[in-house]
Amino acid sequence: MQARMQQLQAEGACLRYPEPLGTHQSLSMETVLSMLLKAIPLTQQVPFVWGWIDKPQDGSVYMIYMPNPERFPNDGIRWQDGETKTVIPAGQGRDLELCEVKYGFVPNSGEQVALRARRRYRLARGGHVGIGLVHYSRGPPMPINPAFNQPVRPYPLRPINEPSIFVCMGDKFGHQVYPPGTGPPAGGVNYAGGIAIPPGTNQQALLAQQRARMEGLEAKRQLDGNAAAAAAAANAAKAAAQAQLQDEDSGDEGDQISTRALALARYRRNHELMNEVFMYAAFGEKKAPPRPPSYSTLFNKTELDEKTTKLFAEIEELKQKEVTPRPLEGDVSMDSEAMSIS
Repeated sequence: MQARMQQLQAEGACLRYPEPLGTHQSLSMETVLSMLLKAIPLTQQVPFVWGWIDKPQDGSVYMIYMPNPERFPNDGIRWQDGETKTVIPAGQGRDLELCEVKYGFVPNSGEQVALRARRRYRLARGGHVGIGLVHYSRGPPMPINPAFNQPVRPYPLRPINEPSIFVCMGDKFGHQVYPPGTGPPAGGVNYAGGIAIPPGTNQQALLAQQRARMEGLEAKRQLDGNAAAAAAAANAAKAAAQAQLQDEDSGDEGDQISTRALALARYRRNHELMNEVFMYAAFGEKKAPPRPPSYSTLFNKTELDEKTTKLFAEIEELKQKEVTPRPLEGDVSMDSEAMSIS
């Protein structure tokens, strides 16, 4: 029996809420948080059933129980991208974990592009860590890689005739609910999420074991996150120290500007200065025409030549006047007397 349960999990079977949750083209964070909080008391009343998630339509929403949140069951979709994880503070001591994957398609279905997207949410802190909400929608398209166009699971899917199981946090965890007219298997062994529960097992001890497992996974996630944050801080400090050593400019450009913005401004300024220097050398004419005389912008050569010629003529005229003697007044009277005598 246990081997069969493990086989179902390997094939992609999962425990999910039996009632349909409707079709939603989009889910806001408020809606997701409300549904996950309502699921906590709901699991006390309704057992989850074994089933498949196979080629879901856009807008499909599932509420499932995942013993291992790091391993999502096979959903019949080929994903060409890796899943990304983001932890969002939800207030009141709660952390909402979002895992998103894009560029999915159903192999051999005639789909032309990979545009399916999947988001799954769970309360990593402040709720039932094993309950996840899964939403399928459309994302950005990507061409389908022919090497990936292969089925991801064998078909047809086998029917599952296993009893429903309570996945709540409490005394009812792991209790099975059989259809009318049926009973537990021979030997009285129950299963919850693939974990065998022999008769007489203390349910509180089993719940504590599951909680310890979940807390261990959460502690590991936090340690990985702290290590990544410490490494990022160390890299940032190292980069800042190098930038400070290499900075030769004055410090009057403001201490409130980020290092990246300051470096970009300096690069643009230096590029403009160097462009002014090398612009003509790189793109100017190879044989530049001779430069005009320095006085050409202030004087007109033709006008200067005319004025020079005129001045030389006036000078010659003045010289001629100085060379030719003028007659005196006495000489004029004597000449007139001579003319009268004659």
